[in-house]
Amino acid sequence: MTQELDCRGKRCPLPIIELSKKINEFEVGQELLFISDDPATAADLSAWARMTGNEFKIISADNFLITKSN
Repeated sequence: MTQELDCRGKRCPLPIIELSKKINEFEVGQELLFISDDPATAADLSAWARMTGNEFKIISADNFLITKSN
């Protein structure tokens, strides 16, 4: 079952900070539906993925699928 982290209404850097805390609780291969309406989220996620080695996929403007990769 995919867990969900809803960060709608929060602005940079809070969504990425909350995502980083949450993903640390996950095992490699687990997925998280990350919801954020901050316009900077896609760019922030790209940088976050490069720095952490985790993966993300854009599902829609506000929905992203995060996969714990390390």
